[in-house]
Amino acid sequence: MFIEPNFGKIPAVRKNETGWIEVICGSMFSGKTEELIRRLNRARIANLKVEIFKPAIDKRYHDTMVVSHDKKEIRSTPVDFANDILLPASDCDLVGIDEAQFFDNEIVDVAIKLANSGKRVIIAGLDMDYLAKPFIPMNDLMAVAEFVTKTHAICMKCGSIASYTYRLDDSDQQVLLGEKNIYEARCRRCYNEGMKARSNH
Repeated sequence: MFIEPNFGKIPAVRKNETGWIEVICGSMFSGKTEELIRRLNRARIANLKVEIFKPAIDKRYHDTMVVSHDKKEIRSTPVDFANDILLPASDCDLVGIDEAQFFDNEIVDVAIKLANSGKRVIIAGLDMDYLAKPFIPMNDLMAVAEFVTKTHAICMKCGSIASYTYRLDDSDQQVLLGEKNIYEARCRRCYNEGMKARSNH
């Protein structure tokens, strides 16, 4: 697996070439969706046919638009299940998928099928949940991807580099939709301090 240190090393893909999978992962507020939108817009400038999908459950900013935290947006097709992506993506060059952690492991087989058919597949999602446990589909997607980009946020407690998503809410659900009212990006030290303080209550 190639761990991409910057955003300039992934080549463009044209029709009838070998497909591949790119994964953009990281904590909340780390710029994953912003980077996904950037790559999709560049592909459109190159006259590639692009289709974008997101889980129908994610309506935080908009029902159909993929929207980054800094309000960049791109139109998408909401789907309930990963398999719903295959048919509408059959006639495109590039497939973008946002918030992939909300899908079950079926998303891995879908990504492989799309790449095997010659498509460039770009997938963005959280790599870890609020307990710092890997989201299973993201874990498996990184394993089968040709390119992996790890994005980082700024710790909202100390300003250091942040790779963890700390939940301010007391809910123990793995999936809990929310923004800055529920989550903070934190560095390893501040995340661990917060979890320790919570366990002592």
